[in-house]
Amino acid sequence: MKTILRSITAELLAVLARLIVRKYKPAIVMVTGSVGKTSTKDAVAATLHTALFVRASAKSYNSEFGVPLTILGAANPWSNPLGWARVFKEALALLILPNHYPKVLVLEVGADRPGDLARILRIATPSLVIVTRLPAVPVHVEAYASPEAVREEEFAPAYALAPGAPLVLSADDSFALALAKRLDTKTVTYGMAPDADVRVINPGLHIEAGKPVGMQATLRAAKEEARIIIRGALGEQQLLPAAAAIAAALALGLSFADALEGLASYAPPPGRTRLLEGANGSLLIDDSYNSSPAAVEEGLKALNLLRAKRRIAVLADMLELGRYSVAEHERIGALAAESADIVVAVGIRARALAEKAREGNEENVLAFDSAREAAGTLRGLIQEGDVLLIKGSQSMRMERVTEALLADPLDAAKLVRQDREWKRKL
Repeated sequence: MKTILRSITAELLAVLARLIVRKYKPAIVMVTGSVGKTSTKDAVAATLHTALFVRASAKSYNSEFGVPLTILGAANPWSNPLGWARVFKEALALLILPNHYPKVLVLEVGADRPGDLARILRIATPSLVIVTRLPAVPVHVEAYASPEAVREEEFAPAYALAPGAPLVLSADDSFALALAKRLDTKTVTYGMAPDADVRVINPGLHIEAGKPVGMQATLRAAKEEARIIIRGALGEQQLLPAAAAIAAALALGLSFADALEGLASYAPPPGRTRLLEGANGSLLIDDSYNSSPAAVEEGLKALNLLRAKRRIAVLADMLELGRYSVAEHERIGALAAESADIVVAVGIRARALAEKAREGNEENVLAFDSAREAAGTLRGLIQEGDVLLIKGSQSMRMERVTEALLADPLDAAKLVRQDREWKRKL
């Protein structure tokens, strides 16, 4: 019965959202890819908001429910029937009555299963598409025939663009660049590569009062350049959403100066290599939102940016990797052993990660079955000067580890999955 109700609700939402898009005709920026979608979506919304009336997906609302709710401008009612009644009432009001509707929608779109993006594309057609990254082993690959099939699905919004419409791609991603060659679009690239249209130059730590507080770099577009600072998060990957956002803004006709003015308000979302003060004088890199091989690689690079008494990598299961799971956990285990002084593995799949890490130094590898179990041990283990990377797939709930290790319990408000509905879940 729940499945039937879910399907009916999703279909009603889709119909209403499609009618609203037809009525108000907003420009639609779609953000797709395997890594960095939410950060990029937030950066784009910030960059555009000073010049345009913009609405962006809340949090990571990128599904068959999240995208229509964004179009409707409604919060997720979860399982509240009265909440859903309000959503449909507000949607009908948008259709029947005149409203001041956004000129631009910035929609994050994602795919868990084949056909997910096709359903979303029936609701709205993009005016501009940003493809963040299409890695060799993408998340959700267990639901697809091959990694290539995942990349094709995630690239699908680009196929929906009109000829000559702007397509913003990572200049560092060979898969995305190869797929783009099929299309008659206006391709704009961003990234670290020398030939990127919007190039990130001289990335590095941003230090204030002798402490690392984020990242900085120079952004260059054509003959213009400016220094940018991304506070609160670590890793070169934190600079890429800013570059993508500037590329999108320029493609939409904004000036470099206006785009930078908007970008100044951008802050990385929770759970994405966010820097937090830890207990006992430690420093936490909270990367607990989700996990995949490509994202863990970036997290380990971020860990190595900082000086530390000990670097501790707390890595939980990477889910939905299917037949690639064991090999990818082992590969990450070897990388973690090279990057960290102590490796902490959490979960059944991460046992393969722990075994591989033990080949380098058995004494400094710990393994736990759950985030709660790991948190209890780590609280007594960490010392002044330690830096911890905390990462795992969503259902591993690694924000519980971060929360247990915070110096200030009030900083829990800065973590992912702090809604009442999430907190009730085991």
